Amino acid sequence: MSHTRPVVALAMSQEAADAVVKPAVRRRLEESVLLRPRLLTEFTSAAARETLAEAELLLTGWGCPPLDATALAHAPRLRAVAHTAGSVRGHVTEACWARGIEVSSAAAANAVPVAEYTLAMILLANKRVLEAARDYRRRRDRAGLVSSDGTLGNHRRTVGILSASLVGRRVMELLAPHELRVLLYDPYVTAAGAAELGAVKAELTEVFAASDVVSVHTPLLPATRGLVGRPQLAALRDGATLINTARGAVVDQEALTAELLSGRLRAVLDVTEPEVLPAGHPLWECENVLLTPHLAGSQGNELDRLVELAVAEVRRWAAGEGFACPVPPGRRELLA
Repeated sequence: MSHTRPVVALAMSQEAADAVVKPAVRRRLEESVLLRPRLLTEFTSAAARETLAEAELLLTGWGCPPLDATALAHAPRLRAVAHTAGSVRGHVTEACWARGIEVSSAAAANAVPVAEYTLAMILLANKRVLEAARDYRRRRDRAGLVSSDGTLGNHRRTVGILSASLVGRRVMELLAPHELRVLLYDPYVTAAGAAELGAVKAELTEVFAASDVVSVHTPLLPATRGLVGRPQLAALRDGATLINTARGAVVDQEALTAELLSGRLRAVLDVTEPEVLPAGHPLWECENVLLTPHLAGSQGNELDRLVELAVAEVRRWAAGEGFACPVPPGRRELLA
């Protein structure tokens, strides 16, 4: 049957659909596409394959099954995927790229809360707010907690950023109004490019040796696994802070644990390796580390930002305008 609006199906977990595809979102989609009612949480049943056979675009989310060659064989009309989250590596396979399927991601929208979280943690770390709050609660006395110590505070401190990723770039934008020196390690960015981002290009060891806070925004690739190891951590000055909101395996967890337990360094870890750490892991009781449950990314009403971008992408594509936030095949691995 001919139609003027493309057929769109949802492919994600039920939990993700409940979080991002609310009635108002469905209504907006239905203004420009034919939205199929069935939620695809798998691609193997006869009912799922019936929906796949019609779909021209899949609106995907967390929990979407892999779009491998077997799934694509049952989706002959599929031409595009719009993802309501960041990385597409979990479900967009080589078979998709080989077939020329267009892909969009909401990674730019998800970078916003991660960068906001990072900025807050950088400023809190340099003020040692978490430690002061802990000691104040314990002592019930301000004596010795309000300090003129020159190693405390945000005035002209040095912040190291690992990778000019979407998040890393946004963090540098947010740091711009503050009187901070920013060093950037990214082998793919020139000195001029770093300057345009408000940073000074530096080698990895230099970033660690010179920074009061180092924030990791590097995607996990074979080349970046264990990028932050014992030599880099040893180069950090006493009392420095490592922040990781990227992937736990970018950092040598064993080496970092040893430094934190020694009391020499501090850390803010929104991700670890493994994630979650075992129940008996010493970092659970270590006062030098703030562990958070991978919450820097979009949470609560921040999910609305992701789906707003994805819906706008679907509407653009349906109008023949193409995606505003495409994922080119050569860049797909760089989405953390």
